[in-house]
Amino acid sequence: MMWIAIRMLTGDRVKFYGLVFGVAFSTLLITQQLTIFVNLLLRGAAAVHEIPSADIWVMDPAGRTSDVTLPMPSTDLQRVRGVPGVDWAVPLIRSGANVRTPDGALEPVTVIGLDDATLTGLPRKLLMGQREMLFEPDAVFIDAVGARKLFGEDAAALGVRLELNDQRAVIRGLVDAEPTFTSGVMLYTRYSNALNYVPGTRNRLSFVLARSDAGEDAATVARRIEAVTGLRARTSQQFAEDGVDYIIDNTGIPINFGITVALGVIVGIAIVGLTFSLFIRDNIKQFGALKAIGVTNARIRQMVVAQSALVALIGYGLGLIMAVAFLEIGGYYSDAFKGFYTPYQIPLIAAAVVALMILITGFVALRQVLKAEPAEVFR
Repeated sequence: MMWIAIRMLTGDRVKFYGLVFGVAFSTLLITQQLTIFVNLLLRGAAAVHEIPSADIWVMDPAGRTSDVTLPMPSTDLQRVRGVPGVDWAVPLIRSGANVRTPDGALEPVTVIGLDDATLTGLPRKLLMGQREMLFEPDAVFIDAVGARKLFGEDAAALGVRLELNDQRAVIRGLVDAEPTFTSGVMLYTRYSNALNYVPGTRNRLSFVLARSDAGEDAATVARRIEAVTGLRARTSQQFAEDGVDYIIDNTGIPINFGITVALGVIVGIAIVGLTFSLFIRDNIKQFGALKAIGVTNARIRQMVVAQSALVALIGYGLGLIMAVAFLEIGGYYSDAFKGFYTPYQIPLIAAAVVALMILITGFVALRQVLKAEPAEVFR
């Protein structure tokens, strides 16, 4: 009987393809949009994840994220170093600036000033150059995405002289940095150089990166820093979550992506439900004939479940393949998708939505079948 049910379903190829298309389209839209949404949120924490050696970030009390903060006096670095439980603390500058390329183009960049002695904050993966090159006069490292944006290709950036706020900067290396939410060009240099590159204000220090002593709880040390200095101190995990929360609270991304996912579900239910209803209506005589020869309602239910399951499996598989292929192709051809990946929870969510969609449409179709009378075959 299951074979008969499958033959009935695949016999009408137009309706069968319509059912599969509806499920595949919903799966594609849900998986793709949720993946992009999650990865955009994670970019709010990229700057924190880039520096795993520091487990505490200290900033002005008004600071909220790695891109939304208020510069502090340089003396705050020593105050943090004097707090019990702090193993080490180093300065970090994150400030916007304008750079003029050799061809005269003006581009906004983010200047990241690293501790002169340890270079804490420099991305772990160097694509070109060596860490020691950053100790050369006027040396800066550029992120790979920014190099391709400004110069077209990675290698073309090495050795280029830039005019950075009327100061000379020479690109000596290329780093593989995690893209941030703003996806701007990032230039890494020593703290002493960054003081010359960023606009001259009284306070320049953006953050103090700290590490708690061995055996000390980072959250406890962070609270101690706040009590002693009056500054805002967050553990790396807390500060990463702050970046994600800031995007959720201050942008329309959650609403826009939520509407798109909801439309995918609604359109999928509409297509599958309408096509399934047409399929059942066109095959109502066949179901009536089966009832006439003694097929029970329980077996009829199994047949409809088998048809629904086949449509769900094929449509879900095709939609998932298309969603993954879209991200892979997008990541290959565009830096906008750099670092994007699909968390395992998203295919599970898509599977649950597809199952719910099939249950709803299958239930509606099943009601029509169960109401069918054996006499339908003679009409």
